[in-house]
Amino acid sequence: RTGAGMMDCKNALKEAQGDMDRAIQILREEGIAAAARKAVRVAREGLIGHYIHTGGKLGVLVEVNCETDFVARTNEFQQFVKDLAMHIAASSPVYLRSEDISEKEVSKEGEIYRKQAQKEGKPDHISNKIVEGRLKKYYSEVCLYEQAYVKDPDVTVAELITAMIAKLGENIIVKHFARFKVGE
Repeated sequence: RTGAGMMDCKNALKEAQGDMDRAIQILREEGIAAAARKAVRVAREGLIGHYIHTGGKLGVLVEVNCETDFVARTNEFQQFVKDLAMHIAASSPVYLRSEDISEKEVSKEGEIYRKQAQKEGKPDHISNKIVEGRLKKYYSEVCLYEQAYVKDPDVTVAELITAMIAKLGENIIVKHFARFKVGE
């Protein structure tokens, strides 16, 4: 069910005293911790994946890096790259991460949200929270890593990548992407 090794599952079940849901949670927590340790390793191999939507009016190229060509050649990694390309086609991100957005653009968006909150008659201390929330929503719309994954909206793309790092045992990074649409 989890993709974890048999001994890892056995140890997690033992720690959870036979509670299957708790064992799955333990495995996920361990996988995320392991993925965080792997995230600092250099990823120089990988693939350039593509997706062309039916009719040829929309296309995506995405570079996804991993640590070894061995992992890059696995069906699982290749499917992951293809799924990311389809996600980009469907969700139209503009940036990889929120850190990639210029300070100028972030403050421009923040000002717009602040003025909206003031027009709604909200006091300053409430306006700040509203601006924070709306910026977070903005990031989830325009930043690939912050977007809800189209095949499983309960998971962000960043969480999906972390899960793949844990599953494949190597650091994985989305390096670049380009989305093309006829007429844009």
